[in-house]
Amino acid sequence: MSSALDLAKALINRKSVSPDDNGCQKVLADRLSSIGFDIRWLPFEDVSNLWATLGDQGPLLVFAGHTDVVPTGPVSEWTFDPFDATEHEGFLYGRGAADMKASLAAMITAAEKLLRERPLKARLGFLITSDEEDKAINGTRRVMSTFQKEDITIDYCVVGEPSSTDQLGD
Repeated sequence: MSSALDLAKALINRKSVSPDDNGCQKVLADRLSSIGFDIRWLPFEDVSNLWATLGDQGPLLVFAGHTDVVPTGPVSEWTFDPFDATEHEGFLYGRGAADMKASLAAMITAAEKLLRERPLKARLGFLITSDEEDKAINGTRRVMSTFQKEDITIDYCVVGEPSSTDQLGD
């Protein structure tokens, strides 16, 4: 498996302006499927949502995130091409490097490492949406409504969104 950095770059290189996922979720679904996750697609209108789960006993820990990004504005104002992941002076540049393709890459490579090194003692899930940067109505909201109807309960959730930089919940 490639590193978190390699996966982050592969995602950044896909122009996934909300709600167009541009294949990011397929890349992640293939990666998760290859380590045993069951994949379920939850499309709502023009939004793609990925639900991947592994294990059938114990509490459910879900990693949540999104593959969509906001529009770039004038590309001429960027130092580096926003859809060509660039490493420069120890930083990764490109649309989604901070919010939140790199977070998804880190969470998935962490799950890969965990599963290589330890037996699974709970259930793991990934909820990955593609409308967080726009209307935010056909992603997490619709998925959670569906889960409620299907009696799917998430016990714990880690969101890799780069917020709350000053204090928890800001």
